[in-house]
Amino acid sequence: MNLYALLQARAAAQGPVRVGLIGAGKFGSMFLAQVPHSAGLEVSAIADLDPDRARTACRTVGWHDDHIAPVNFSDDAAVLIARDDVDVVVEATGSPPAGIAHARAAIAAHKPVVMVSVEADVLAGPLLAKEAAAAGVVYSMAYGDQPALICELVDWARACGMKVVAAGKGTKYLPEYHSSTPETVWDYYGLSAEEADAGGMNAQMFNSFLDGTKSAIEMAAVVNAAGLAAPSAGLSFPPCSVDDLPRVLCPEADGGVLSRSGTVEVISSLERDRRVVERDLRWGVYVVFEAPASYTTTCFREYGLLTDASGRYAALYRPYHLIGMELNISILSAALRGEATGAATGFRGDVVATAKRDLAAGEVLDGEGGACAWGKLLPAGESIGIGGLPIGLAHGIELTNDVAAGQLLTWADVTICEDDETYQYRRRMEEEFGSQ
Repeated sequence: MNLYALLQARAAAQGPVRVGLIGAGKFGSMFLAQVPHSAGLEVSAIADLDPDRARTACRTVGWHDDHIAPVNFSDDAAVLIARDDVDVVVEATGSPPAGIAHARAAIAAHKPVVMVSVEADVLAGPLLAKEAAAAGVVYSMAYGDQPALICELVDWARACGMKVVAAGKGTKYLPEYHSSTPETVWDYYGLSAEEADAGGMNAQMFNSFLDGTKSAIEMAAVVNAAGLAAPSAGLSFPPCSVDDLPRVLCPEADGGVLSRSGTVEVISSLERDRRVVERDLRWGVYVVFEAPASYTTTCFREYGLLTDASGRYAALYRPYHLIGMELNISILSAALRGEATGAATGFRGDVVATAKRDLAAGEVLDGEGGACAWGKLLPAGESIGIGGLPIGLAHGIELTNDVAAGQLLTWADVTICEDDETYQYRRRMEEEFGSQ
């Protein structure tokens, strides 16, 4: 609650907090839009595969030439990480292999790293966080993205002495979305391909938001960081309004949909018959908590909390998340407090590639949001037990077996280059953490 005051004191005594940004896409651009208005924080270097695109992004979000001129632009993240004028590294490429490599380099350089690329965090975040702790540096989720905001709500509830029953986010969901491809995605969004192209919208990325993959990835990040459990059957996406959170997201024994307490779930802004849920939480996050004592239940009623019929379960929610526009919170928390805004503490949830259609041996998988597979959230123990193929590695690899629609893919179904560093790091993470 005093980050701004800490920043001003730091700027007066030592100069600004200097950030190196890797990846100037949409998230990075939203962060960059806030930098000229954030006294005491500067971007000293930006690395992107296309440095000219990064310069254009700066201009697009409103940077003037005097903001752009001092920044070092390059296509080499290693050079950025090594620079003396970079205090905090922000990894925003969205690529699991790149994200892991960049985070490890930053940790080796004893620089805090804010991991925007949640795909990388879910693939190997527990091991990255362990390496960072051993090096005495911060490895952090990105505030503004939903996982960090959910973890904040969970922490709030626990710090207040409440039992966390469920936590998660909202999205637009129907069961048929699991089979969506980049060719069908714009119909579901109500856009033409031309409109999407004019808006610079990437079909495969937006399809990962729609087909359930992104929701699974984000909830895996939450269970690994917050010590919650992944649902044994995967996310069920129940339709739910903000007013019904305590009634719907409580255990089945108490009239809800949860198989157990202390789990994650994503709620849908659409009923199964396509009707829009009134007062939906499509863009927001929530936590459902249980009163630990009868007096607390009485207080819930006295102070107007919406509860379930028993009065024991209540909820707190945030209707929106501002994505990259809130990233300063993570950067400043790492630089000024030495604290992460969420980080993996164990391997509890995993996201396993699941066939969207009948797949044939010899086909090459096309990754998150593609035409071949979507990502399903599973408990880590189940994923390890079946040898589940992480969705973060289901890109550019060939199938060795036929796989039926709806079937979980395994290591045995694909040809993996065992010399690949990302593969080796993931397998090392599995060995070190097992399932918790």
